[in-house]
Amino acid sequence: MVKVIASSVRKGNVLDLDGHLCSVISAESFFPGKGTPTTQIDMRRISDGVKMTQRYKTTEQVERAYVEDRDYTYLYQDGEQYVFMNPETFDQINVDGDVVGDMSPYLQEGMKVTLSVFEEKAVAIELPQRVTCEVAETEPVTKGQTASSSYKPAILTNGVRTAVPPHIGPGTRIVVMTADGAYVERAKD
Repeated sequence: MVKVIASSVRKGNVLDLDGHLCSVISAESFFPGKGTPTTQIDMRRISDGVKMTQRYKTTEQVERAYVEDRDYTYLYQDGEQYVFMNPETFDQINVDGDVVGDMSPYLQEGMKVTLSVFEEKAVAIELPQRVTCEVAETEPVTKGQTASSSYKPAILTNGVRTAVPPHIGPGTRIVVMTADGAYVERAKD
C-alpha cells in the first residue's frame, strides 16, 4: 500500500479503505475562499459494488492499493462482460460491465486501454483521453448564428450527447474527450 495525499487521487485509482478495495469513480477538489480546501472522492467498493462518497482535507493521506496497470486491447462485448486481450501474451480477460461503467460507449474494437489488475481481476479501466466518433444527428445550422461561441446539440453514433460547432453535420467524424464527451476538433482522417 502507498500513502498519497487526497488531492492527487484520480478517476480509476484504487484505494484501500479499512481493508476494502474501492475504485475511484470521480475525485474533485474544492478550494473555498475561506476555510479548508477539501477533496470529495466518489468510489465503488470492488467486493460488492456499493457506491460511497468520502470527503478529505486535500493534504490528508489516503491509502492507494497496489494494483498492476497493464495494457490491453479491447476485443468485443459479450453480454454484461467486456473482453480484452493482452497484446504480448494474447491472454484474454473478461471485465464486468460495472467496472467499465460510463466508459462503455467510447470503447472501440482494437482500442488500447489500461486495466488496473488486482489478484488477476480487473478492478478499473483507463481509456485514451481522446477518441474519434461519428455524429449521428444534429440540428441544422441557423442563419445568423455567430460561429465563435455558439454550439448546437448533437448525438454521436455511440449514443453520447455532446455540443458541436455549427459547421459540424451528421456523418462528420469528430474527436471527443472520453472524460466528459466534450467536442475537441474535427477528425483529421
